[in-house]
Amino acid sequence: MKAVRFTQWKTFPTLEEVERPTPAPGEVLLKIAGAGACHSDVAIFEQFDESMGEQLAPSYTLGHENSGWVEEVGEGVTGFEKGEAYLVYGPIGCGRCPACSRGQDTYCYNAETQPYLATGLGRDGGMAEYMTVPARNLVPLGDADPVDAAPLADAALTPYHAIKLSLPKLAGGGKTALVIGLGGLGQLGVQLLRVLTGATVIATDMKPEAMAEAEKAGAVTVPGGDDQVERIRELTGGQGVDAVFDFVGVTQTIGLAQKVVRRQGRITVIGVAGSPTQWDFYSNPYEAELTNTYWGTIEELHEVAALYRAGQITPSVTRYSMDDALQAYHDLHDGKLSGRAVVVPHA
Repeated sequence: MKAVRFTQWKTFPTLEEVERPTPAPGEVLLKIAGAGACHSDVAIFEQFDESMGEQLAPSYTLGHENSGWVEEVGEGVTGFEKGEAYLVYGPIGCGRCPACSRGQDTYCYNAETQPYLATGLGRDGGMAEYMTVPARNLVPLGDADPVDAAPLADAALTPYHAIKLSLPKLAGGGKTALVIGLGGLGQLGVQLLRVLTGATVIATDMKPEAMAEAEKAGAVTVPGGDDQVERIRELTGGQGVDAVFDFVGVTQTIGLAQKVVRRQGRITVIGVAGSPTQWDFYSNPYEAELTNTYWGTIEELHEVAALYRAGQITPSVTRYSMDDALQAYHDLHDGKLSGRAVVVPHA
């Protein structure tokens, strides 16, 4: 079968022929419906090096946003029928610590001792015709389109988790939320805020086409520029934003969030750029929180899938064939996409 393989540090992936995997006990073999291309993948093959450790070391198949149809089940697996559509929860923890017991493998207590972080992150992922998945990590999609569902596994789950944690700041009338960065996660973040809260959603980005897409989802947009802070604060009556969601995570965007958050507000940095910021007592609005989140729980992915099945959220997807999978990563790297690139191996 064909697969997109990460073979060496600081090296663009390759499209290769590999053997179709066989499900081990407790696993399911999925025929891939869709595999989302994420900026995290670009970081793996472009920025990461040996310092990241053995968990992410090459070689393996990329793809941590996956959906597919049951093809085969391993020993001891019951309750699945061939052809049923599922979404894949990517993180894989130890399965026995308190975090894993509540479905939050992303915060596994024993993460450092695991052989990999997730499907597509150290373990073979879904940028292939088939992949194996622990049966416990499958979320049913029912009759919903599994191809467009693929990005939900990260691009929707990650903002959903962050927004749920911020809901106390957005409860009640007259609340405001700011989305910084309108890529795949940011666009779904706008949709989720509109579904989960009554807040006025403000969105900002440097790309006019990305802001136009956010406006269709109900956001009020503010372009980047010298008056960006003033314009955002004007939309809040000068008080600042109740909850800010930074989907970029560079020094400049975190700084913007700090300048527009209100007293007792909350800033959640979701983008994994890893850039530093400054904080001091006198410039930080009193009791304003600055935090970060990573991915989400499997229970929350079930909730995200329910929103998708109900038609309440709709990922913006550009589809690529398996033969064009590497082009999807080129387009992502070059900033040509405002939604999500999804590779469709069995189009």
